[in-house]
Amino acid sequence: MVSSVPRLVIAAPSSGSGKTTVATGLMAALSARGFAVSPHKVGPDYIDPGYHALATGRVGRNLDAYLCGPELVAPLFAHGADGCDIAVVEGVMGLYDGAAGEGELASTAQVAKLLRAPVVLVVDASSQSRSVAALVHGFVSWDPEVRVGGVILNKVASDRHEELLREALDSVGVPVMGVLRRTAQVATPSRHLGLVPVAERGAVAVEAVSAMAAQVAGGCDLSALVALARSAGALHGAGWDAGEALVSSPPPPLPVPSPGALPPDPLVGPGGPRPQTPDGLGGTPDGLPVVAVARGAAFTFSYAEHAELLTAAGAEVVTFDPLRDEELPEGTSGVVIGGGFPEVYASELSANEALRKRIAELAARGAPVAAECAGLLYLCRELDGMPMCGVLDASARMSERLTLGYRDAVAVGDSVLAPAGTRMRGHEFHRTVVEPGAGSSPAWGLRTPERRVEGFVEGGVHASYLHTHWASAPGVARRFVERCRTS
Repeated sequence: MVSSVPRLVIAAPSSGSGKTTVATGLMAALSARGFAVSPHKVGPDYIDPGYHALATGRVGRNLDAYLCGPELVAPLFAHGADGCDIAVVEGVMGLYDGAAGEGELASTAQVAKLLRAPVVLVVDASSQSRSVAALVHGFVSWDPEVRVGGVILNKVASDRHEELLREALDSVGVPVMGVLRRTAQVATPSRHLGLVPVAERGAVAVEAVSAMAAQVAGGCDLSALVALARSAGALHGAGWDAGEALVSSPPPPLPVPSPGALPPDPLVGPGGPRPQTPDGLGGTPDGLPVVAVARGAAFTFSYAEHAELLTAAGAEVVTFDPLRDEELPEGTSGVVIGGGFPEVYASELSANEALRKRIAELAARGAPVAAECAGLLYLCRELDGMPMCGVLDASARMSERLTLGYRDAVAVGDSVLAPAGTRMRGHEFHRTVVEPGAGSSPAWGLRTPERRVEGFVEGGVHASYLHTHWASAPGVARRFVERCRTS
């Protein structure tokens, strides 16, 4: 199979240069002109893809060569871009920055090469003129396999400033495809972990994306950018498919927990007791186990492939909002609580006592509960002194220290996600502390950057700070769904 979807990678010399403004604005501007745009983000970040989705009307997808392996970058891209007219890939950090100590691994440059995609370099020109030529020349010549096909100059102060920049770049041989002037209108608010997610900004986020689109449409040569995208090389090989991934990655057998191991504590659903399947387990009338996935403003971090894998494994995926819903979805057999900002909404989450109780009851039954980062905090006894679900005998609080980086992990013991000894790669990104940091049965043993154990495995609960991408280990989803059927 050959994928010939036109594509561009939007990169920069460093963070803060304007990649998100340009990438999101370009996605929205092309969408407004009738293109079906496939949005992608290099690296593990969850927030930028939310803006991409708003700009395009399609799910934003991540391309992370560390979490998933270089071999999955092109297939995951082809999966997301299937049926689209053009794809825009926003880079991460500086063009050549990747996983610490791992060379080019997980860098924007590596992903561009894997996708055979031309790169557009966004340069913050606010404090330079002729020096821009040396900067661009260095990025163009550093790796001959990376094709920098154009430059967009950002934060240009005046017509005279633009003239000086263009004159300097004439000698480099890379065309200027856009010039964006300084404006506060497209600024997006940030806080302790970066941009404020789309789900929290509502109409304001829509206005911001519209402003980005207007700025890019007014300052960039869209025809030239589309022509550059069409020069991307063909990609050979099939796109990623959740069902096929599960077939090729079966999990080890999952032991059925003893019915007497935990006290029965039936979950009450909306309008009364939850319906029962013939064997007494929760699920849909046709026997599909229901996996409830947390969403809403407090839990915005999730990779689209996780829900696709759960569905392919035989589950019905239903979302719920811990800020608003007092009950879990009807027939819930398992719960997935991903990342987000529970620390920002701690008082509202705490006030929803009914749902906190339902989740605790479900966990007490031995049903599978997978929690990452924000989900870990929500399952704790308290967060910043406010009661949470109390599933874990641990306390969480905000911290001034940022914990950030890729992790190489191994499962310490058997859990609903993986058998002992399973190797996975993940990512940590938080400004909180959980005490204790690990239970008597830790979730993971981390090998990098230092050796330590982390997280909790208790009954059917797997809770950890580690964000993982299940496309790298599809058997995780099948194992979780199987536990939903047997718990």
